[in-house]
Amino acid sequence: MKAMILSAGRGERLRPLTDQTPKPLLQAGKYRLIEYTIHALVKAGFTDIIINTAHLAEQFFDLLGDGQQYGATISYSPEPQGGLETAGGIINALPLLGDKPFLIVNGDIWTDYPYQQLSTATLTSNNLCHLVLVTNPEHNPHGDFALNSSLLSGQGDTKYTYSGIGVFHPDLFSGLDVQRYPLKPLLLKAIAQQQVSGELYQGQWSDIGTIERLNDLAEKLKP
Repeated sequence: MKAMILSAGRGERLRPLTDQTPKPLLQAGKYRLIEYTIHALVKAGFTDIIINTAHLAEQFFDLLGDGQQYGATISYSPEPQGGLETAGGIINALPLLGDKPFLIVNGDIWTDYPYQQLSTATLTSNNLCHLVLVTNPEHNPHGDFALNSSLLSGQGDTKYTYSGIGVFHPDLFSGLDVQRYPLKPLLLKAIAQQQVSGELYQGQWSDIGTIERLNDLAEKLKP
Protein backbone atom coordinates (compact mmCIF):
# COMPACT_ATOMS: atom_id res chain seq x y z
CA MET A 1 0.00 0.00 0.00
CA LYS A 2 1.18 3.51 -0.80
CA ALA A 3 1.43 6.17 1.89
CA MET A 4 1.00 9.93 1.62
CA ILE A 5 2.37 12.44 4.11
CA LEU A 6 0.39 15.69 4.13
CA SER A 7 2.96 18.48 4.16
CA ALA A 8 1.60 21.46 2.23
CA GLY A 9 0.33 23.55 5.14
CA ARG A 10 1.69 26.98 5.97
CA GLY A 11 2.06 26.41 9.72
CA GLU A 12 0.86 29.87 10.82
CA ARG A 13 0.92 29.04 14.55
CA LEU A 14 4.57 28.05 14.30
CA ARG A 15 5.71 31.36 12.86
CA PRO A 16 8.35 32.75 12.75
CA LEU A 17 9.96 29.29 12.49
CA THR A 18 7.84 28.39 9.47
CA ASP A 19 8.72 31.61 7.66
CA GLN A 20 11.99 29.90 6.77
CA THR A 21 11.21 26.19 7.17
CA PRO A 22 8.10 24.15 6.31
CA LYS A 23 6.45 22.76 9.43
CA PRO A 24 7.17 19.07 8.69
CA LEU A 25 10.88 19.90 8.26
CA LEU A 26 11.28 21.46 11.70
CA GLN A 27 13.79 19.68 13.90
CA ALA A 28 12.82 17.93 17.13
CA GLY A 29 15.62 15.96 18.70
CA LYS A 30 17.71 13.92 16.27
CA TYR A 31 15.42 14.23 13.25
CA ARG A 32 12.97 16.50 11.50
CA LEU A 33 9.28 15.82 12.14
CA ILE A 34 8.68 14.25 8.74
CA GLU A 35 11.75 12.03 9.10
CA TYR A 36 10.30 10.34 12.18
CA THR A 37 7.23 9.49 10.09
CA ILE A 38 9.29 8.28 7.12
CA HIS A 39 11.43 6.05 9.34
CA ALA A 40 8.32 4.58 10.99
CA LEU A 41 6.56 3.98 7.67
CA VAL A 42 9.57 2.26 6.12
CA LYS A 43 9.99 0.09 9.21
CA ALA A 44 6.35 -0.94 8.85
CA GLY A 45 6.79 -1.82 5.17
CA PHE A 46 5.42 1.35 3.58
CA THR A 47 8.22 2.27 1.20
CA ASP A 48 6.27 3.97 -1.61
CA ILE A 49 5.65 7.45 -0.20
CA ILE A 50 4.04 10.56 -1.70
CA ILE A 51 4.58 13.98 -0.14
CA ASN A 52 2.45 16.97 -1.13
CA THR A 53 4.14 20.36 -1.03
CA ALA A 54 3.29 24.05 -1.35
CA HIS A 55 5.01 26.35 1.17
CA LEU A 56 8.79 26.42 0.55
CA ALA A 57 8.33 23.27 -1.51
CA GLU A 58 11.90 23.10 -2.82
CA GLN A 59 13.23 22.38 0.67
CA PHE A 60 11.53 18.97 0.75
CA PHE A 61 13.38 17.64 -2.27
CA ASP A 62 16.63 19.30 -1.21
CA LEU A 63 16.53 17.55 2.19
CA LEU A 64 14.66 14.31 1.50
CA GLY A 65 15.55 13.68 -2.14
CA ASP A 66 14.06 10.62 -3.77
CA GLY A 67 13.92 8.76 -0.45
CA GLN A 68 16.85 6.44 -1.13
CA GLN A 69 18.61 7.47 2.07
CA TYR A 70 15.58 6.20 4.03
CA GLY A 71 15.07 3.00 2.07
CA ALA A 72 11.98 4.50 0.43
CA THR A 73 10.83 5.83 -2.91
CA ILE A 74 9.51 9.37 -2.45
CA SER A 75 7.37 11.13 -5.04
CA TYR A 76 6.14 14.71 -4.75
CA SER A 77 2.73 16.19 -5.44
CA PRO A 78 3.14 19.96 -5.89
CA GLU A 79 0.30 22.33 -5.08
CA PRO A 80 -0.21 26.04 -5.77
CA GLN A 81 0.91 28.54 -3.17
CA GLY A 82 -1.48 28.36 -0.23
CA GLY A 83 -2.14 24.67 -0.77
CA LEU A 84 -5.36 22.82 -1.52
CA GLU A 85 -6.38 21.83 2.05
CA THR A 86 -6.49 18.18 3.09
CA ALA A 87 -9.03 16.65 0.72
CA GLY A 88 -7.91 18.87 -2.16
CA GLY A 89 -4.33 17.75 -1.66
CA ILE A 90 -5.34 14.10 -1.71
CA ILE A 91 -7.48 14.58 -4.84
CA ASN A 92 -4.54 16.29 -6.55
CA ALA A 93 -2.30 13.33 -5.69
CA LEU A 94 -4.70 10.59 -6.84
CA PRO A 95 -2.75 9.99 -10.09
CA LEU A 96 0.22 9.06 -7.90
CA LEU A 97 -1.82 7.18 -5.28
CA GLY A 98 -3.62 4.94 -7.74
CA ASP A 99 -6.94 3.12 -7.54
CA LYS A 100 -6.32 1.07 -4.39
CA PRO A 101 -6.63 2.10 -0.71
CA PHE A 102 -3.77 4.20 0.62
CA LEU A 103 -2.46 5.41 3.96
CA ILE A 104 -2.62 9.10 4.87
CA VAL A 105 -0.48 10.61 7.64
CA ASN A 106 -0.37 14.25 8.67
CA GLY A 107 3.11 15.71 8.34
CA ASP A 108 2.97 17.59 11.65
CA ILE A 109 2.43 14.72 14.09
CA TRP A 110 4.79 12.56 16.12
CA THR A 111 3.66 9.14 17.31
CA ASP A 112 4.76 5.61 18.09
CA TYR A 113 1.66 4.20 16.38
CA PRO A 114 2.41 0.76 14.82
CA TYR A 115 1.65 1.46 11.15
CA GLN A 116 2.22 -2.19 10.26
CA GLN A 117 -1.23 -3.05 11.62
CA LEU A 118 -2.85 -0.97 8.89
CA SER A 119 -3.34 -2.54 5.47
CA THR A 120 -5.87 -2.75 2.65
CA ALA A 121 -7.59 -5.40 4.77
CA THR A 122 -8.43 -2.61 7.23
CA LEU A 123 -11.25 -1.58 4.89
CA THR A 124 -14.28 -3.84 4.56
CA SER A 125 -16.38 -3.89 1.41
CA ASN A 126 -18.55 -1.07 2.80
CA ASN A 127 -15.74 1.08 4.18
CA LEU A 128 -14.45 4.18 2.46
CA CYS A 129 -11.92 4.90 5.20
CA HIS A 130 -10.57 3.75 8.54
CA LEU A 131 -9.40 6.43 10.97
CA VAL A 132 -7.11 6.21 13.96
CA LEU A 133 -8.45 8.21 16.91
CA VAL A 134 -6.62 9.30 20.06
CA THR A 135 -7.70 10.59 23.46
CA ASN A 136 -8.36 14.31 23.35
CA PRO A 137 -5.35 16.61 23.86
CA GLU A 138 -5.68 19.90 25.71
CA HIS A 139 -6.05 21.86 22.47
CA ASN A 140 -9.01 19.74 21.30
CA PRO A 141 -10.90 18.87 24.50
CA HIS A 142 -14.24 18.08 22.84
CA GLY A 143 -12.86 15.69 20.24
CA ASP A 144 -13.96 15.10 16.65
CA PHE A 145 -15.82 11.80 16.32
CA ALA A 146 -17.53 9.23 18.49
CA LEU A 147 -16.61 5.56 18.19
CA ASN A 148 -19.45 3.06 18.40
CA SER A 149 -17.99 -0.42 18.31
CA SER A 150 -15.77 -0.14 15.21
CA LEU A 151 -17.82 2.50 13.38
CA LEU A 152 -17.42 6.26 13.64
CA SER A 153 -20.29 8.57 14.48
CA GLY A 154 -20.61 12.34 14.35
CA GLN A 155 -22.58 12.27 17.59
CA GLY A 156 -22.05 10.60 20.93
CA ASP A 157 -21.39 11.24 24.59
CA THR A 158 -17.67 10.57 24.20
CA LYS A 159 -15.76 11.91 21.22
CA TYR A 160 -12.13 11.34 20.37
CA THR A 161 -9.63 13.27 18.28
CA TYR A 162 -8.69 12.28 14.74
CA SER A 163 -4.97 11.53 14.88
CA GLY A 164 -4.18 12.44 11.29
CA ILE A 165 -3.66 8.76 10.45
CA GLY A 166 -6.07 6.81 8.28
CA VAL A 167 -6.53 4.39 5.42
CA PHE A 168 -8.64 5.82 2.58
CA HIS A 169 -10.27 4.33 -0.47
CA PRO A 170 -10.02 6.58 -3.54
CA ASP A 171 -13.79 6.22 -4.02
CA LEU A 172 -14.23 8.68 -1.12
CA PHE A 173 -12.98 11.38 -3.50
CA SER A 174 -14.75 10.13 -6.63
CA GLY A 175 -16.07 12.83 -8.94
CA LEU A 176 -14.35 15.70 -7.13
CA ASP A 177 -12.25 18.18 -9.07
CA VAL A 178 -8.84 19.42 -7.94
CA GLN A 179 -9.57 22.50 -5.84
CA ARG A 180 -9.27 23.71 -2.26
CA TYR A 181 -11.40 21.24 -0.32
CA PRO A 182 -11.45 20.31 3.38
CA LEU A 183 -11.62 16.69 4.48
CA LYS A 184 -14.17 16.86 7.30
CA PRO A 185 -17.32 17.35 5.14
CA LEU A 186 -16.42 14.21 3.16
CA LEU A 187 -15.85 12.28 6.37
CA LEU A 188 -19.15 13.41 7.91
CA LYS A 189 -21.04 12.39 4.78
CA ALA A 190 -19.41 8.94 4.79
CA ILE A 191 -19.94 8.58 8.56
CA ALA A 192 -23.65 9.33 8.12
CA GLN A 193 -23.77 6.41 5.67
CA GLN A 194 -21.86 4.15 8.11
CA GLN A 195 -18.91 3.87 5.75
CA VAL A 196 -16.13 4.90 8.17
CA SER A 197 -14.54 2.52 10.65
CA GLY A 198 -12.08 3.50 13.34
CA GLU A 199 -9.93 2.51 16.27
CA LEU A 200 -8.73 4.20 19.43
CA TYR A 201 -4.97 4.40 19.93
CA GLN A 202 -3.79 5.17 23.45
CA GLY A 203 -0.05 5.23 22.87
CA GLN A 204 2.19 8.23 22.33
CA TRP A 205 0.91 10.91 19.95
CA SER A 206 1.51 14.64 19.59
CA ASP A 207 0.16 17.22 17.17
CA ILE A 208 3.03 19.67 16.75
CA GLY A 209 0.94 22.76 16.03
CA THR A 210 2.69 25.35 18.19
CA ILE A 211 6.22 26.30 19.20
CA GLU A 212 5.45 25.18 22.75
CA ARG A 213 4.48 21.69 21.56
CA LEU A 214 7.56 21.52 19.33
CA ASN A 215 9.77 22.42 22.29
CA ASP A 216 7.98 19.86 24.48
CA LEU A 217 8.63 17.16 21.89
CA ALA A 218 12.29 18.13 21.51
CA GLU A 219 12.68 17.86 25.30
CA LYS A 220 10.92 14.49 25.31
CA LEU A 221 13.20 13.14 22.58
CA LYS A 222 16.46 14.15 24.23
CA PRO A 223 18.79 11.15 24.58
